[in-house]
Amino acid sequence: MANAGATNGAPAEANAAADNGARSMANATTSGAVANGDGNGVPVSRSGRDHVVIFPFMAKGHMLPLLHFATALSARHGGLRVTLVTTPGNVAFARSRLPASVSLVALPFPSLPPLPAGVESTDALPSQSLHLAFLRATALLRAPFADFLASLPSPALALVSDFFLGFTRRVAADAGVRRIVFNGMSCFASAICKALAASPPASFEPGAQFHVPVMPDHVVVRAEEVPDGVTKRADPDNPFTRFFVHEIGDSDVRSWGVLVNSFAALDEDYVPGLESFYEPGSRAWLVGPLFLAAGDMSSEGEKEQDPEGCLSWLDERAAQPGSVVYISFGTQAHVTDAQLDELVHGLAQSGRPFLWAVRSDTWSPPTGVGPNGRIVRGWVPQRSVLAHKAVGGFVSHCGWNSVMESLAAGKPLLAWPMIAEQHLNARHVANILGVGVRVAVRPGTDVVGRADVEEKVRELMDAGSKAARSMRERAAWAQQAAESAVSRGGTSAMALQNLVEELQRTYGDVVGKGADGIQKIKESEVRGTK
Repeated sequence: MANAGATNGAPAEANAAADNGARSMANATTSGAVANGDGNGVPVSRSGRDHVVIFPFMAKGHMLPLLHFATALSARHGGLRVTLVTTPGNVAFARSRLPASVSLVALPFPSLPPLPAGVESTDALPSQSLHLAFLRATALLRAPFADFLASLPSPALALVSDFFLGFTRRVAADAGVRRIVFNGMSCFASAICKALAASPPASFEPGAQFHVPVMPDHVVVRAEEVPDGVTKRADPDNPFTRFFVHEIGDSDVRSWGVLVNSFAALDEDYVPGLESFYEPGSRAWLVGPLFLAAGDMSSEGEKEQDPEGCLSWLDERAAQPGSVVYISFGTQAHVTDAQLDELVHGLAQSGRPFLWAVRSDTWSPPTGVGPNGRIVRGWVPQRSVLAHKAVGGFVSHCGWNSVMESLAAGKPLLAWPMIAEQHLNARHVANILGVGVRVAVRPGTDVVGRADVEEKVRELMDAGSKAARSMRERAAWAQQAAESAVSRGGTSAMALQNLVEELQRTYGDVVGKGADGIQKIKESEVRGTK
């Protein structure tokens, strides 16, 4: 595959916009104090590198885990300086979720018509048809980001950046900095996607089932569970395929390591398969759940951001623990009005009280439906909602962040996947971990009917059934495993410590200085090749 580069055919004015102000922004004013201290016993690198730069993709589901990672890194390794790079339109969101010890740098977001001015996050896109334009705009951040890295007084210890920001690997390599890639997926889903992209089956026809190379024998997937990005990868006329080839290329698999927001009890069986697609010596570092690692489960901070009064509404139902079903399909997936109608009727027919976060500007619930329900449209403090004792289950699109939050709260899921790798997450949750059930879409229809909704909600929430008891037992196990993973000596806590120590040990192969006076290390070392 081609190396990441500038967007082919991008208008000249877009490139100019990316460059304008780049040098002034490279020395951008940072907000927040720099952490000092001895790093909880973690030594400072002999190379003098003590700075980790983190660059998330501009989508809430991609930003939040890396905001939590920045927080955990700063809190647990006080000898490190941590800087998060973003764009002006995302500064307020990031700053409100970071401690003062993490610095922020804002690079100017490029102008690229037809992307509207001021849109700097995927959740602000007026139409999903603009998603590709948004990806192309982010690729134009290469020059400002290179200027920022070059402006640092000494090379960073590492760059942690999103999979979609493929240009960052080459920029980091040129600066003599190792790049760790983050894609927001589990090892399970990542390994399956990479395996099927590398060795696709004879057919992806719906209904086909197949074992996945590099995965354990018990892992079998259906063709309809495979993301479009994998099934359409061989189509050279697909615009997303062209973007991946030209802008991301092999930047992912040539990274020094992979940061994974998961933990060993869920995902360790799939680590060897995932690592097999990277260069020798690259490792997957399972450091999650990152919001727990950041110490972000106390709920106190979220109570300040509960504009809809969800938690007080749940407090009124706390006398019946586990009675409320919570529903949310995230911020990216589009749900039709027809499906929303069937869902609200099915919820009402289940007889269960429900709290539902709706993301629709066109749908209104029928009058008189669901008197025991609460429908909200604003911000919902999801982790606090899931942790509330009144909540007994979660109807979810199975985005990986939501899966992790539900399991960390010990709540089983009704898996209702919609896009991307969510169908694989649903298989992981329901068929392998046993912490949920799956919604079944009947052949010939895209809408799940109210009777099926009612049946599945009852299956999820009926605490007296054998299946529901088993789900709750498995969810309680997952909760305990998540908490153990991030505690002192836990698998994720040790992985984070080992990641820092490994980085600090591996900068000994200096081969000279570049024209800018910055020491360069061998390209093989930046990639992770031993």
